[in-house]
Amino acid sequence: MLMRVRSIFAANVLAIVLAFAVRSSSGQERALSADQTRVVDTVKEIFAAAAVDDLAKFHAVVGPGFYLYDAGARFDGDAIMTLIKAEHAKGRRYEWNVTEPDVHVMGDAAWIAYVNKGGVTDASGTVPQQWLESAFLERRGGVWKIVFMHSTRVPAAPPASTVSMR
Repeated sequence: MLMRVRSIFAANVLAIVLAFAVRSSSGQERALSADQTRVVDTVKEIFAAAAVDDLAKFHAVVGPGFYLYDAGARFDGDAIMTLIKAEHAKGRRYEWNVTEPDVHVMGDAAWIAYVNKGGVTDASGTVPQQWLESAFLERRGGVWKIVFMHSTRVPAAPPASTVSMR
């Protein structure tokens, strides 16, 4: 089973790369199917749970073996909620929003890539922030569960390209 999940994950990562490479430059977002909307809503639910330190709600939307790559580290299971709760205790709040979702459903598996546009608020004020994120989900008993997420913070000023484009 683990090998099958890894194979599906590898295929989905490849599909993500190809989808971004061939995506239309028209700038128009297409309408989402009911399944695609449920995938987006599941990601929104994990953010809602994290915003209020609701571990039960978090468990309701993640699958067994859930993990996340964020801030250069791997967070297994509840570890990300522990970190967020500690940040809340320091007075730091996060706003997360799923924008520009690119959702692909293949039977009982789905992946989503999106731009998370939000911000970080502390005693000094709010700093707008964006993250490039993706997630892999499985449908279990008719309910979408997140099994993997990845987040990369977009720098305030993207670094100058050092790659020559000929």
